[in-house]
Amino acid sequence: MGRIARRGFLIGSAAILGGVAFGTWAVVTPHDNPLDPGDGATFNPWVKLTPGGVTLIVPHVDLGQGAASMQAMLIAEEMDLAMDGFATDPGPPAPAYWNTAMADDALPFLPTDRGTLAQAARGAAGAAIKLMGVQLTGGSTSTADSFDKLRMAGAVARETIKEAAARRTGMDRAALGTQDGAVVLPDGGRIPYTDLAADTADIDPVTDVALRDPSQWRLIGHPVERIDMAAKSTGRQIYGIDLAPEGMLHATVRMSPRRGTLDGFDVSAAITMRGVRDILEIPGGVAVVADNTWRAFRAIDAIRFDWGPAPYPADQADHWAGVAASFGDDRLDREWLSHGDVDAAMQADAITAEYRAPYVAHQPLEPLSATIRMGDGVVDIWVSHQMPRFVQDRVAAITGVDADAVRLHNQYAGGSFGHRLEFGHVDAAAEIAMRLPGETIKLTYSREEDFAQDFPRQIGMARARGAVAGGHIVALDLRIATASASRSQLGRLGQSVPGPDAQIVAGAWTLPYAIPDFRVRAYAVPDLAPTSSWRSVGASTGGFFADCFVDELCHAAGADPLAERLALCTDPDARACLRAVGEMSGWGRAMAPGQGMGVAFVSSFGVPVAEVVQVRDTDAGIVIEDVWVAAEVGRVVDPVNFENNVQGGVAWGLGHAMNAEITYAGGMAEQTNFHAHAGMRLHQCPRIHVRALENGDRVRGIGEPPVPPAAPALANAIFAATGQRIREMPFARHVRFA
Repeated sequence: MGRIARRGFLIGSAAILGGVAFGTWAVVTPHDNPLDPGDGATFNPWVKLTPGGVTLIVPHVDLGQGAASMQAMLIAEEMDLAMDGFATDPGPPAPAYWNTAMADDALPFLPTDRGTLAQAARGAAGAAIKLMGVQLTGGSTSTADSFDKLRMAGAVARETIKEAAARRTGMDRAALGTQDGAVVLPDGGRIPYTDLAADTADIDPVTDVALRDPSQWRLIGHPVERIDMAAKSTGRQIYGIDLAPEGMLHATVRMSPRRGTLDGFDVSAAITMRGVRDILEIPGGVAVVADNTWRAFRAIDAIRFDWGPAPYPADQADHWAGVAASFGDDRLDREWLSHGDVDAAMQADAITAEYRAPYVAHQPLEPLSATIRMGDGVVDIWVSHQMPRFVQDRVAAITGVDADAVRLHNQYAGGSFGHRLEFGHVDAAAEIAMRLPGETIKLTYSREEDFAQDFPRQIGMARARGAVAGGHIVALDLRIATASASRSQLGRLGQSVPGPDAQIVAGAWTLPYAIPDFRVRAYAVPDLAPTSSWRSVGASTGGFFADCFVDELCHAAGADPLAERLALCTDPDARACLRAVGEMSGWGRAMAPGQGMGVAFVSSFGVPVAEVVQVRDTDAGIVIEDVWVAAEVGRVVDPVNFENNVQGGVAWGLGHAMNAEITYAGGMAEQTNFHAHAGMRLHQCPRIHVRALENGDRVRGIGEPPVPPAAPALANAIFAATGQRIREMPFARHVRFA
C-alpha cells in the first residue's frame, strides 16, 4: 500500500462505481506518479519537496481563468503554506492527472438526477476516463476535479512531513503542528519543510489523513491575491507567444482558408525576400521560416496560392438553408424532454417563433503559437494546450518519435474560450520541426490566419410553439437544429460521439420548469463548416433560444417574467438564484421612460445562473446600464476570482450577442480581424453585480455558466425597453448600441 500511495493517487467514488464494468483492480489502481523527486521527495503527483523549496503541480492549464492559482490554493490550504511560499509547475502530461469531473456532464442525465441509473452511468464513464488517463482542461471542470483530490494531496504531504519531523525529534506526530511551511514543535520551535526533504524521501506517504474543517480554512473562501496577479498587472507574465530561446528561427503558415486542398503555389516573389531561410510545403499549406516573425509574415503574404474548393457550402445563405432543412424527422437526434401531450395542447392560436444563432469565432487576444525543437529521438514543444497528452500523440505521429519522448512544456495562455482544444498549430509546428531537425522553431499565426483557421461556434436555429392560459404558460414545444460541435471536434481526433449530442440542446432541456405540456427535441444538421467547443458550448445557443421564448410566453400570458419563472420552477437551487437576482436588481421597481429590465435563467455545466440586464434606449442607441448575476456553485474557492470570472463571462456573452458573427463567402470566413468581429467595448460595459450562492452539495466551476444567460437577458431587456423582440444574434443587425 505504501508503494501504491507513492506511485499515484486516486480520489472519487465514480471510478469505484465503474469497477463493475471495467474490472475493479484496473480502476482502483492509481496511475504512476510522473514526478522525479530529484534530491527530495514527491508524496503524490502534485507535491514535490526539495532542500530548495516546495513545488506544487498545477496540471490544469491556466487560460486566464485563474486555474493555476486555484489549484495551488487547494494544496497550500492543507499544507499550511502561504501563497508566496512555493513555486508552481504544470507538470508533465500524465495519466495521473485524469479529470475526475468530466463524467458528470458527459451523459444524457440532468445534473439534478442523482438516481441509481444516472450515478452508475457516471461511474462507468468516470472509470473509462480514468483508464484512458484523459487529462483535460475544459467544461468548467477544473475546480470540481481539483477540490477534493488536491486538498487530499496537500494533507498527505503535510502529514508525511510531520512524520519525518516526528522521527527526527522522537516526538509523536499528533503533538506536532504546521504553519507557513514549517513543522511547529510543542515548545514553539520550527523545522522548515525544506530541512526535512531528505528525511521524507525514505518515508512511505501517510495516507490515512483527515481534511481540515472549513472553519479552519485560511485561504479557501477568503479573498486571496492570485499568484499571477502582480506579473500580469505589470506586464511581466510570460505567455507562450513571448518565448524567445536563443538562436531560434521564426515561422508562420498559410493553410487553406476553405479547409480544402492546396492545388498549387508560387514562391518566386517570396524566396528572395530579406530574412527568409526556407519555404516548406506541409500538409494543407505552406510554411515560411525566417529570422524574425515580421519577415515571415511578409513572405507568406507574397506567395501566390491556388486553393481548392471548400468541402462545405461556399456561401452563408446555403449554410442557413442547410440548418432550416434539418427539422425533418430524418434528422431527429433525440427527444430530450417530453411531458404531457404537446401536440394536443397547441391550438390554432399557438404562439410561434423562430430564433437564429450564427457562427462565432473564439479569438483570444493571444494568437496561436508553438515553439518546438526536434533532436535525436526527442521532441520538446512549448505550447499552451488544454489536452496535453493528445499533443504528445499528435507530435509523435507526425515526427515518428515515441509519445513519451515528446516533452510538452505547457504555457500560460492569453485566453482560449475553447480555441486551445484544437491541434492545427501543433501539427504545423511538428511538420516544420521534422524538416529542420536540431533547430528551435517558433511558429506564430498572424491574426488573420488565426481567424481563417478558427473552428467557430456552431450555427443553429430553433422553432418554437407555445400556449398560455389563465395567465400562465401551459405548453412549450421547442425544436433546436444546430451543427454538432461535439461530432465535428471529436471527428478531427478520429473519435465519435457515442449516441445523441447533448450539446445541441444544452441550456434548453435543463430548464427546471413544470410546464404541463413540454417537449424539447434536437435535430442534427448535416456537415457544414467545421465547428468546435466555444465558451459554454451548446448552452450559448440553446439557452438563448429557450429562455427568450419563455419570456415571450410570459408576456403573452400577461405574467410578470420573473414571477412566472418562479411559479414554474421545480428546482430549489434554481429558484434561489431567481429570487436572489430579483432582490439584487430591485425587480419590479418603476423604470424611467426608455428603460427596461430583462431576466434570464440558464443551467449549464450543472450550475444554475440567473441574470437581470437593465438597458436604456437613447438617441445614440441602446445603453446597457447594469447586470445582476446570481449563481449556485456549491462552494466558492476564491471569491475575488469568482467575481472576476462571472464578470468576464457576462461581458463575453453580451459582446458576442451584440456584435459578433462569422459568415462565409466563396468558402472562406469573411471576418479577418477584430474590426469585423468586435466584442464589447470598454465604454459599453455595464456595472456587473455578482452574488454567489452556496446551497448545493457539490463544488462546481464558474468559467462558462455566466455566458448563456447574458444574451437572452439582454434581448428580453431590449424588448422591455422598446417593445422590439429580437430573435437573432448578433443583435446589432436589428438595433443600434451606443
